[in-house]
Amino acid sequence: MTSLLQYVTNEQGERVGVLLDWNTYSRLANPLGLDEECLVGLSVDELKALATCKLAVADQTRLDDLVARNVESLLCTDEVAELDDLLGKADQLTILKTRARYIYNLCAYKMGQRQRECLDSD
Repeated sequence: MTSLLQYVTNEQGERVGVLLDWNTYSRLANPLGLDEECLVGLSVDELKALATCKLAVADQTRLDDLVARNVESLLCTDEVAELDDLLGKADQLTILKTRARYIYNLCAYKMGQRQRECLDSD
């Protein structure tokens, strides 16, 4: 059985370094890679674009119409289902945008950008 951790010592027997197996090193070097909720592998520009995207104009217009008519209880069964679907899409987009904003901010922090551009929440 191979040890996951080995120490490098100097002539006096003091620990001066550590050897890790590749899997352990990968987990420590890229902890976000373990989180399947995180968006990894995207550039900073791609994260910024994703964090600021919006629902398609046609979908947003239809959503606004359905919400307004729903307040007045004027929707048929099919329209209620359509409203639920559009609200679900909007929720998923919000989650995706939030993940992108989170990863963008982590990247900006790691790059030492103290005065980085703020991403306005929509």
